[in-house]
Amino acid sequence: MCFAKLRNIREDNELAKKQIADIEVQVKELDNKGQLVQEELTPEQRALLIGAHKLVANKSFGWSKLFSDLEGVLPNSVSASRISVENIFKDGDRVRAELDFAVLSNDYQSVAVMIDSMNNSGVFKAELRGQDRQKTERSTYTEYTLHLIYTPYYSLPTNNPSDLAQQQGGSQ
Repeated sequence: MCFAKLRNIREDNELAKKQIADIEVQVKELDNKGQLVQEELTPEQRALLIGAHKLVANKSFGWSKLFSDLEGVLPNSVSASRISVENIFKDGDRVRAELDFAVLSNDYQSVAVMIDSMNNSGVFKAELRGQDRQKTERSTYTEYTLHLIYTPYYSLPTNNPSDLAQQQGGSQ
């Protein structure tokens, strides 16, 4: 009885190995077909495909989480004036976003504290890119422009459509 079980296990094992080999051949064929399709795309079609994958990644991004995280590092004397998204991409299993971010403040020291807070948060990497002094009838303030890399603490499933955009040059 034990030899019969062992023989059945060996047969099942051989069958599984054959199925794995067949699947590997199919995967290789599909990879080759995919590569041929990629080669046939015009530069405009390739750019459109990358843009479509970025759009899908963009829709899966947690904007309310971004705003909540920003609120946690902005001092009371600093106000956000502009946020624009440069890129959203996957880095391993983590989603990252490159942002242009502008804030208004009367006090550079508050902005410096905010940048330190961002860089120590583990969520943002902030770099000051410019400052523009503004004067109105009522007040004088400065708009500070920053480049942010935002990495929320959650991640997306590993089989995300943005993988193709990243592989095709859609990331950093």
